[in-house]
Amino acid sequence: MATVVAQSEHRKQHGSASQREAADRCRPLPGVRNIGIIAHIDAGKTTTTERMLFYSGRLHKMGEVHEGTAVMDWMAQEQERGITITSAATTCFWQDRQINIIDTPGHVDFTVEVERSLRVLDGAVGVFCGVAGVQPQSETVWRQAKKYGVPCLAFVNKMDRKGADLGRVVAMMRDRLGAPAVALQLPVGREEDFDGMIDLVRMRRIGFDEESLGAKIRVEPVPAEFTAKAEAARARLVERVAELDEATLEAFLEGPDLSAEVLDAGIRRCTVAGVLVPVLCGTSLRNKGVQPLLDAVVAYLPSPLDVPPIRGHHPKTHQPVERHADDFEPLSALAFKIATDPYVGRLAFIRVYSGVLRRGQNVYNPRPAKRERVSKLLMLHANHREEVESIHAGEIGALVGPKTVTTGDTLCAEQDPVVMERIEFPETVISMAIEPKTQADKAKLAAALEALASEDPTFQVSIDEESGQTLIKGMGELHLEVLKDRMLREFNVQANAGKPMVAYRETIRGVGRGEHAFDREIAGARQYARIEVEVTPQDRSAGNCIVWDVPASVVPPAFRPAVEAGLRDGLSTGVLGSYALADVRVAVRGGEYRDDESTEIAFRSSAVMAMRAAIHDADPVLLEPVMELEIITPEEHMGEVLGDVNSRRGRVLDMKAEDGSQVLRAEVPLAELFGYATALRSLTKGRAVYSMEPKLFDVLPDALQDRILNR
Repeated sequence: MATVVAQSEHRKQHGSASQREAADRCRPLPGVRNIGIIAHIDAGKTTTTERMLFYSGRLHKMGEVHEGTAVMDWMAQEQERGITITSAATTCFWQDRQINIIDTPGHVDFTVEVERSLRVLDGAVGVFCGVAGVQPQSETVWRQAKKYGVPCLAFVNKMDRKGADLGRVVAMMRDRLGAPAVALQLPVGREEDFDGMIDLVRMRRIGFDEESLGAKIRVEPVPAEFTAKAEAARARLVERVAELDEATLEAFLEGPDLSAEVLDAGIRRCTVAGVLVPVLCGTSLRNKGVQPLLDAVVAYLPSPLDVPPIRGHHPKTHQPVERHADDFEPLSALAFKIATDPYVGRLAFIRVYSGVLRRGQNVYNPRPAKRERVSKLLMLHANHREEVESIHAGEIGALVGPKTVTTGDTLCAEQDPVVMERIEFPETVISMAIEPKTQADKAKLAAALEALASEDPTFQVSIDEESGQTLIKGMGELHLEVLKDRMLREFNVQANAGKPMVAYRETIRGVGRGEHAFDREIAGARQYARIEVEVTPQDRSAGNCIVWDVPASVVPPAFRPAVEAGLRDGLSTGVLGSYALADVRVAVRGGEYRDDESTEIAFRSSAVMAMRAAIHDADPVLLEPVMELEIITPEEHMGEVLGDVNSRRGRVLDMKAEDGSQVLRAEVPLAELFGYATALRSLTKGRAVYSMEPKLFDVLPDALQDRILNR
């Protein structure tokens, strides 16, 4: 039997929270919650966040996504499209607890916003549609949360919609996500008759007053017709928690009718440990179920004291370093997002893990090994800013005007430095040529591209060596379209853009060897170096690596950084179409140096040419991005949809019937999916919907490879 032991070692070692907190802290650490709202697109994340802010008193009027008035969707592009594009941070207070919320996008093109938000959060609320249940992007964000060990609870939204079914969604969470989901509520009424829920922990019926927009709550005894069902559901809940938590089990053995306080404590321990996902239900748009969700956030999701200490390493000795949520430990903070504000300039969103960041102090950035002075600190509420004097351990805020800080940088005390693990970002899959309309726009375009690239790690800018064109690369058509729109509106840049193009990669299918001797006279001095390398293919998505298989007498340690830099140059531009190489293992097998003639330039140049020769010898091939596509279509259009997927070089993974519709999952190359939304609407008379996300890079067929390289 699995058991959960409450994590109290931190408090034993570091004293009580009151002993380790600064006097000017707004809320004690146990009362802080850093949470993210994550979900598939259109599941209701932003609407749910708006209600949380309204009921907690942060807003005096609820905004609506479909009207373009949602506070958290503050960008013009978000208001026009009715989707979240950038993660927005805010703070509200509930039951005297401080809840820092990050509302994240659901569209796959902006998945980087979810990735970097989850990196710094202590807990998450997964919002699921009561009808569609677990959708493709739901799986993606759930995997991201698991990767960072973020405890989650779930909110099944849209319970007033036709076909909504709480039990089916909970079953899908267990099946598709592998989540240990357990419902804490039972819905009262189905579909349009949905009228609240039964709280299984406290055995009561909860209703919502429509005249006050759900602000007034009715708490009543469980209706007689629900008594048997509710008692059976509570018994299952108690048994499940007792299986996972030792303290609950002891109380259960004394008497199976556990009090709400004992059950709450057990659910909290299990949730923090990641072995239980509490599930609640409601309909945010109809203002039902959000206050119990806020109660659950406070009751079950962890404070900064409940999660393990952050781990990093010393920048010079590389020894492991731990930092605890403690105002009196040395400063450590992570910059998880860079943004450009039209009024205050460059902003770095930060999570402070230990110590206190104060206005006017100097902080150290180990990556460039430079210190910066903190001129201004802000607390955030979407695009509104509130200037503060300090940000304490466990809090999220923003630093104004940092010059050297990029996404993923650590800010720390110079005399006690630490480097935290950087955030991993997905590879770009699409590119587009862009050029200024006039000479006057040329400098403005360069400045805009630099600012946007510093904000978004999945937006890359490069120059095509053959054509001299500027290429912008991103995660999808919508991603590049939004960035192009921002250039016009925010940076006032007039630019012409080409058609989107697939961002291919190169790899090898065999083993290749190459060597090159660099022997030239430059500026009157002889420069010599020789390098011999062997390249071998790695498993798909394994990445590139460089290993040394020669003694120091062949290539001295002083020259090895130059050789590795040359090899990385070779990996960044392949031999077929100058695309970056992927999944290649490079081994340095030989070399030669001369005491008086060898230089770093010679070794770097020799490594690049040896690398290119080895790749030519290893049967190079193009890789193309492949997307996982999920299509929900009426039964009568399944044949046309299936035929169209096959015509696009698609490979069907799964087909099944759900509530009168057919759900088809397939892998389809991205190159075949441009304009797919229009094609699918035409095939199904506008009745089908689809979503897609990057799956992998796969080998491009030889016939298509020749066409791509010769175009």
